[in-house]
Amino acid sequence: MHDPLGGRPLSPTAPAGFAAVFPGQGAQYVGMGRDLAEQFPQARAVYERASAAIGFDVLRLCTEGPEEALRATANTQPAILVTSLACLATFPAAPEIAAGLSLGEYTALVCAGALRLEDAVRLVRLRGIYMEEATGGQDTMMVAVMGLTADQARALCAAHAHLGVVEVANFNSPGQIVIGGEARAVREAAAAAKASGARRTIQLAVSAPFHTSLMRPAAERLAADLERTPFRAANIPVVANVSATPIREVDDIRRALLAQVTSPVLWEQSVRSIWETGVRQFVEIGPGTTLCGMIRKTVAAAPYHIEDPASRNDATVALAGLQVR
Repeated sequence: MHDPLGGRPLSPTAPAGFAAVFPGQGAQYVGMGRDLAEQFPQARAVYERASAAIGFDVLRLCTEGPEEALRATANTQPAILVTSLACLATFPAAPEIAAGLSLGEYTALVCAGALRLEDAVRLVRLRGIYMEEATGGQDTMMVAVMGLTADQARALCAAHAHLGVVEVANFNSPGQIVIGGEARAVREAAAAAKASGARRTIQLAVSAPFHTSLMRPAAERLAADLERTPFRAANIPVVANVSATPIREVDDIRRALLAQVTSPVLWEQSVRSIWETGVRQFVEIGPGTTLCGMIRKTVAAAPYHIEDPASRNDATVALAGLQVR
């Protein structure tokens, strides 16, 4: 098995039994990836390959911003994917299984050898454009709801569907669910959530209602790109957002990525699915530690993360017992 980012053999002393998990949109921040790119040539090489593939300097966007440009969905998605893969390129151990939150599923597929870096960054760039344009001119929103069960959230959305589209978009962790859709319906559902016992609701700063049926125009456009893109069978299982089950075959991968655009992200269920395989250690690879928090709330794990030289070294020593390179 070889590293899909550079062809180097993966470490023969790689620990069995850890899951690599990759963040989605919202994890970005100006400055991400800078220190790793400065210290590790393999990280800088990832940025250079990605920049050549999509025609702009991804490292400069990540490290210098401006924040407004980095926050644009069509830029955010490739920036997070590439930064996560740059972090992965510095890690000398191979995971047993992988998963990613929304956009992060593409990163997981590169990690698993199912998708080339260049193809992945082109796909997520297009995915971001399609998602931004799918609801152009419409009044939409997404709201995180804390403290309701999955069944309560589904019932809440059903009770307000007469006002417009309002659907569960993410099952992140126990008691943390995201709803999205048309603004009036989402706003009323969020208000009712508080009355139903939700501890808190938070409007998310996003440009579109991701993972809802309003993204159907984006899915229709992305379908042709997915069909044209070469995929390979994955070297390790990748837990799909839409089913929370491990997949490896090309047809399953394409179907999962297409369905993901308009379907809720089953992240809580995906973490449990990984746990049920016997894997007990998770490593979040990429900017931020959002997934670490969700994982801790879902299973009895103490995840590590890799986003800079210090966290990379801590994870390497703690997980692999390897000499830090």
